[in-house]
Amino acid sequence: MRLRKPKSRFISLFSGCGGLDLGFTQAGFECANAYDSDPAAVETHRSNFGSIAKLQDLATTNIAGESRASVLIAGPPCQGFSTAGRRRFDDPRNTLLTLAGEIALQVRPKVILIENVAGAKAGEHRAYWDKLCTMLTSGGYRTAVKQCEAHQFGVPQTRKRLILVAWVGSKEFTFPKPISAKPTLRSTLAGVEFAVDHQPEALKCGSEQYAVASQIRPGQKLSNVRGGSNAVHTWELPAIFGKTTAREKRVLEAVMKLRRQMRTRDLGDADPVHVSALNEYLGFATEADVDRLIKKTFLRHSGSGIDLTHTFNGTFRRLKWDGLALTVDTRFGDPRYFLHPEDNRGFSFREAARIQGFPDSFKFVGSKTDKFRLIGNAVPPPVACSLATAIKEQLLDER
Repeated sequence: MRLRKPKSRFISLFSGCGGLDLGFTQAGFECANAYDSDPAAVETHRSNFGSIAKLQDLATTNIAGESRASVLIAGPPCQGFSTAGRRRFDDPRNTLLTLAGEIALQVRPKVILIENVAGAKAGEHRAYWDKLCTMLTSGGYRTAVKQCEAHQFGVPQTRKRLILVAWVGSKEFTFPKPISAKPTLRSTLAGVEFAVDHQPEALKCGSEQYAVASQIRPGQKLSNVRGGSNAVHTWELPAIFGKTTAREKRVLEAVMKLRRQMRTRDLGDADPVHVSALNEYLGFATEADVDRLIKKTFLRHSGSGIDLTHTFNGTFRRLKWDGLALTVDTRFGDPRYFLHPEDNRGFSFREAARIQGFPDSFKFVGSKTDKFRLIGNAVPPPVACSLATAIKEQLLDER
């Protein structure tokens, strides 16, 4: 009788609900231990993988002697690096990236995989990423880094993530090639209405959010700071935001353009506009128009200049059936940020989970907010599975 070869084991740091873990499990690995400080994440992990996950703060706990595994995987918190946030260099969560490397060097697995947002390698924040890489190479590991896009692994979203693979030995590692098939939102969400935990929440008819959503077509968003057919401006929705004259619209559109063209600062992507510059650009005096638009709350004073009142880059983004979703983040269930392709509502957590690549059998524990946080922070399992397979075949000799 031929004995079955035991599965390679992995340790998961900052495991979250288990997106990375699920992908590695699907590729034939076994989870030895998982650690996270979020109770909802740990309970969700236990609901899907058994009593493996431990509720622990890795910054204050030494796990080096707890288990041995051939692979260590980690998805440290990304909020301090994300361009969607404030990107504070001294955000205490940023140090958790290098903490993952420190723990890995204590455990000494054959292979290490660490994931984070692309912003971890941008600007001054790159210091953390470079420290991590230096730490691992100084510890005897070879490293390979690549920015991976989720849709290249069959996940229907424009999600970019940095992946670092480190290993001991002389072998070479090549990241998996992109798949040729292009996923769509339509095929991914087909039949989701039959999922037992699909609970969509329609916007209330007659509400302001419903009124705005009704005016947004697939591929469009509510945005005052961008031009083009995909941007719907507040001054184009008089029933919701108030009426403007044709002349006032010209003033608003001029402010929209000039605030990005006439830069006075190095930070951000726009600056307040001086009325004198507005007059010169339009060829007529705009002081009275500006005063009216301030009273109507379309403009506001900003320092010695003026600016648009609503300077969000885009809200109420309606996705397209035959396209890719935007990055699934923790706000994916909020219709103010993401709209269903045809219904006036946000996405259910099961729809968000499908777009991330989780099967319907994967159980999420906690409140609605908890579930969207866990899903948005997870690594898409198909991405993890592809990476795990490449690691197994190239670095662990398990074909």
